[in-house]
Amino acid sequence: MVVSDAEKAAFETTNGDPVTIENEELEYEITIIDPGFYSWLYSIAHPRGYYSQSFLENRNRIMVMEWNQRVTQPQFYDSNLYEMQINYEQGVDYGYEVNYQLYNYLIYFQRKYNQRLGPWLPRI
Repeated sequence: MVVSDAEKAAFETTNGDPVTIENEELEYEITIIDPGFYSWLYSIAHPRGYYSQSFLENRNRIMVMEWNQRVTQPQFYDSNLYEMQINYEQGVDYGYEVNYQLYNYLIYFQRKYNQRLGPWLPRI
């Protein structure tokens, strides 16, 4: 996996507020406390509308399942990386924005920490 200098700079960002991913109608919220994510999202990630919602939902479902398995196996996976499970249920319409930001966080996470949460390389 090749990481550009611009992406490395985003990974190394130490200032920035937490990013909250939410859908108020569903009372669904995820808070990302990694300070580099916001910078990466707006400077590196594909823009909103690049992916369809169904693409994002399918990828999120696979990556979240793997993430949640790793949370329950701290003897095999770094518990500092996989601290909490993500409550993401198949069949629930979280909306485009939640799916877009969750997908991009999972790609960011994989690229920053050299992880793989699915059968494909985490590309941008």
